[in-house]
Parts: sequence; C-alpha cells; structure tokens
Amino acid sequence: MSGSSNSNVRLPAEDAWLHTYKSLLPQWKSISYSHQSIIPISISRVNQFDAGRLDIEMSAMLKEQLVKVFSLMKPGMLFQYEAELDAFLEFLIWRFSIWVDKPTPGIALMNLRYRDERAMEARGKVRTGLEGPGLTVAQKLWYCVATVGGQYIWARLQSFSAFRRWGDSEQRSVARGAWILIQRIEGLYKAASFGNLLLFLYTGRYRNLIERALRARLVYGSPNMNRAVSFEYMNRQLVWNEFSEMLLLLLPLLNSSSMKKLFSPFSKDKSSSSKEDDLTCPICQASPTVPFLALPYTVITALGRGVLLSQLSDVPNAMSPWSQCSGMLASQSNDSLQWRSKALNKYKGTK
Repeated sequence: MSGSSNSNVRLPAEDAWLHTYKSLLPQWKSISYSHQSIIPISISRVNQFDAGRLDIEMSAMLKEQLVKVFSLMKPGMLFQYEAELDAFLEFLIWRFSIWVDKPTPGIALMNLRYRDERAMEARGKVRTGLEGPGLTVAQKLWYCVATVGGQYIWARLQSFSAFRRWGDSEQRSVARGAWILIQRIEGLYKAASFGNLLLFLYTGRYRNLIERALRARLVYGSPNMNRAVSFEYMNRQLVWNEFSEMLLLLLPLLNSSSMKKLFSPFSKDKSSSSKEDDLTCPICQASPTVPFLALPYTVITALGRGVLLSQLSDVPNAMSPWSQCSGMLASQSNDSLQWRSKALNKYKGTK
C-alpha cells in the first residue's frame, strides 16, 4: 500500500525552480523597493550659476575670434549683423553639445548634465538620484527655438522699434501701442524671471524659465567627480578690482593740503619741503621764473637814458611777472616804469 502511494507521487521537473524564481522575482523587487527610502539629491546652486556664466564667457570668446576674421572689412558693417552673429554662435554651441546629448562647455566643466525630469516622475523611485535619461528630441528642438530663435527675434524687435522711434508720442497709435505692448511683455518676463530665481534659490531646480518650461533639470554627471574649475584666482582678482575702483572713487574727494599737513610730521626731509613751499606760488602752486631783475641806481644823463631804455627793452624778463600770475603783477611793472620815466623827466628839467 505504501509502495503504490510512493509510485503515484510525481517528482517536480528539474527546471521547476527556475520558473518559480522568475514568477516571484517581480514581487520580491517591489517589496524590496517599497522598503527602500528615496535618496534626496541636491545640486549645488553655485555650480549651476557658474555653468551659465562660463557658457556666456565661451560665447564671448568665440565672438571675439570671429570678429577678428572681419577686421579688414569696412568698419561698422559687422555691427549691423551683430544679432545674426550672436544667434549663429548660439546655434553652433547648441548643435555640437545639447543636440548630440552632450553638455555645453560650462556645464561640462561643472560636472553637470541635463536630465528629463518628466521621465523621473513617471519612474517614481530612484536609487541614487542621478540616473535618468537625457532630453528628448522635442525638448532639444524647443530649447533651440527658445534660446537661439527667441533671443534673436527679441533683439531684432527691440532694435527695429528703437530705430523707428515707436516710443515717441508723435508716432501713430499703432506704433505707440506696439511699443507699449513690448514694454509690458518685457516687464512680465522680468517679473517671471525674478520669481523663478526665488524658486531656484529655494529648491535648487531650473535656473531659468526655459528649463522650467521644458522640465530640463541639471544633475551631476558623475557622483564622484568635483567641478573642474577653481575660482580662487578669479575671486582674488575681483577683490583687487573692487578695491582699486574704491580708491579711484575716494582719492579725488580727499583734500591734498590737509593730507600733506597730516603726514608732514612723519616726513624725513623737512628742510627741503619748506624751501619748496617758499619757492612756489601760493595761488597757482607753480614754480616761478625770476620775478624782477635788480639794476643798480646810477645817475642817468640824457645820453644814458636811451641806453637804459634799450637795455630794459632787451631784457624781456626784467619786470615780467611769473608765468601764471601775469595778470596780478602786470600793474606793478607798469607803475615802476611810469615812476622811472617821471624821475628821468624831472632830472632832465633840472639839468
């Protein structure tokens, strides 16, 4: 009886455990992920701002090199197409970075990359916070339209409206209304950008309105790598620049005479400074020439009178004033000449 019961029991197949493992594996993963806490990821706001600044500097360097190519052309011709030149450079940076799933130069130096945040919300749970797909084709195209096309159209619209003087009150109502509409749009955009900046400082996501509209977030490209740019030298340079600008602002406001009096007790050579003060004009602070030429008093005869006058005429600086005080001393020299001529006439009459 027992032998027949053992013969009726069927043994499981050799690969039965494999089928059981495959059927229970999804349930086991869901249970393990449900108990796992989501790791919060925080991207440095300074790195994101520095990445944008480096991209701007890179565009400026490329523009400078491109302008040198047209240095031999007609002056002022390239200025007319400055908006097209900026749009062309921005398109080149977008084409060889974001379009091919690579970060821009500034973003790469800061160890960052773009990630589609919509895919992460659909996924739900993440393990490290840095995984996730890049931008889709639609996001890349809209990014190009907003950054390259939007900036170009806005720059051209502003230059055209300023050239046509839409803001003048003498213009037609249509042009005046278009100018007011442009100003309101610009004001709304600045207000929205300011609000986005406050949100970015609070959450650390989406530096500008374009990234927020496209849900393109900057995350670390590699979790174990620091940023490749050090700003220590730049910080020192900024400090010295601000210090020099402060000195240039304050030095003209200081009184030179009061500063000389303040530091005069600490000066070593006091005799030379006193001599220099005696030799300088108290009005214009200039070094004078010989103010007067002393002539000996002699008895002048009728013949010697003409010789004396010829000698005085040959000496230009005999009674000339100082170089910068001629107006003040001219009257003194004229009085002295008149006195001498009167003396000569009186002597001639007595003769």
